Amino acid sequence: MGRDDLKKIEEEMKRWESETLRKVVEKAPERKEKFLSTSGYEIERLYTPLHFDGSRYLQDLGFPGEYPFTRGIQPTMYRGRLWTMRQYAGYGTAEESNERYRYLLSQGQTGLSVAFDLPTQMGYDSDHPMASGEVGKVGVAIDSLEDMEILFRGIPLDRVSTSMTINATASILLAMYIAVGKKNGVPPEKLSGTIQNDILKEYIARGTYIFPPGPSMRIITNIFEYCSKHVPRWNTISISGYHIREAGSTAVQEVAFTLADGIAYVQAAIDAGLEVDSFASRLSFFFNVHNNFLEEVAKFRAARRLWARIMKERFGAKNPRSMMLRFHTQTAGSSLTAQQPENNIIRVTIQALAAVLGGTQSLHTNSMDEALALPTENSVRIALRTQQIIAYESGVAETIDPLAGSYAIEALTEKIEKEASEYIEKIDRMGGMVKAIESGYVQQEIQDSAYRYQLEVERKERIVVGVNEFVTETPPPEGLLKVDPEIERKQRERIRRLKEERDNEKVRACLARLEEACRGDENVMYPILEAVEAYATVGEISDVMRKVFGEYASRTFF
Repeated sequence: MGRDDLKKIEEEMKRWESETLRKVVEKAPERKEKFLSTSGYEIERLYTPLHFDGSRYLQDLGFPGEYPFTRGIQPTMYRGRLWTMRQYAGYGTAEESNERYRYLLSQGQTGLSVAFDLPTQMGYDSDHPMASGEVGKVGVAIDSLEDMEILFRGIPLDRVSTSMTINATASILLAMYIAVGKKNGVPPEKLSGTIQNDILKEYIARGTYIFPPGPSMRIITNIFEYCSKHVPRWNTISISGYHIREAGSTAVQEVAFTLADGIAYVQAAIDAGLEVDSFASRLSFFFNVHNNFLEEVAKFRAARRLWARIMKERFGAKNPRSMMLRFHTQTAGSSLTAQQPENNIIRVTIQALAAVLGGTQSLHTNSMDEALALPTENSVRIALRTQQIIAYESGVAETIDPLAGSYAIEALTEKIEKEASEYIEKIDRMGGMVKAIESGYVQQEIQDSAYRYQLEVERKERIVVGVNEFVTETPPPEGLLKVDPEIERKQRERIRRLKEERDNEKVRACLARLEEACRGDENVMYPILEAVEAYATVGEISDVMRKVFGEYASRTFF
């Protein structure tokens, strides 16, 4: 579109505003003086070619499967292969979670996503005093390789990819997965999946960290190196904006802080001597998706383009796969309401559709009852069917990036990329993401955003259906899933029996070798795998690392 065309549109828009719009607004004012996105910028009344630079199509949009990957990382996207439908699940014992996984696979799920309980995430065995009352509550309890063997019993690990939401103890759980594969005749090079392994996000938003940042970054780069040699199909990190968003960030902050974490991990790996193209293609990301439909679609496109430019221009990546932002998406847990929980089905549908139109590689849809309890089989099935209906009945998977060219989508994509870039530049000036976290800057930004949003809800500037408007009195729901407290006793008994039956001399030798590796500069993945295969527990291995690396105590900033 030429300059004369744009000038003509500008003139006609001014005419429309004065002749057509003004008369209507004078008689019936708009609902608000300003409409703001969740990131706080103003949503324009109308988007036209004036709102984005269409002359930069090839530089900014291009074609699917090619730099800058705005329109998707695969040339055929969902026409070639649908996204992986991966429901996040895990509770109680390994036996119970195995049953749920097999059920989900039988219902058409195409990948597993494992939730671990808090003791497992924090490196405590189920018989530790710190684990009391938490065993099996928010995920499955895994204490040793024996539990992991039960968890994946009967599941073909060479045909099913597995995502594990685990961070501080990611190296241990990955080693257990590798060991289970070996026992089932699946060599490491045939295993596929992802470990979250994103410790910076834990310092920012979630809190399941153990070690200080320095040793934590060393462990992460050790995992990068180990997997590049032995588990080449494994995604060694899922750099997570999900929990940043759940803590209250805006969409722009989610993109900015997630990519800033990614920059820190790439730089740490390069500083450790790894070539960028040797590991960058196995980096993956994990994003949240909220209700503001257009903003969320634009967010994913902006993140993809910005990451491609960072990898090419900042880190000098040569392999196009190193520039691809591959990501998993989960619908927003923080958007679910305990009031009128059936409304959550609609919320999740809108969010899932935004993730698909934004080009996600895999997707988890939350269940309607998750604001109240762990989901029941029925609610999980509805959540999975939501994805399947979008995939097979809506038609949106048949066209690549179908919202491209929308004046609103392209303008919002540019806006989010620009504002996220400004955040990243500010973090760079502070000395990088670790320094920004240690100063409390990132945490304060998220808290301020969360506070603003809550005020808007309380003032009814943002309507949450069933919460601050359209409220009805409804009885408490029935049939919620409850975790049996007997699980903790069973896990304690299993650990006691394991320690009686295993070769404890071998375990002690393996733990001593791990301590030596931690004190030196050897890659810790090798001795961790040996300890796991000797049936050392998560707590025993973590305690050795605590002894050497120490524990991180966050500062209070507020």
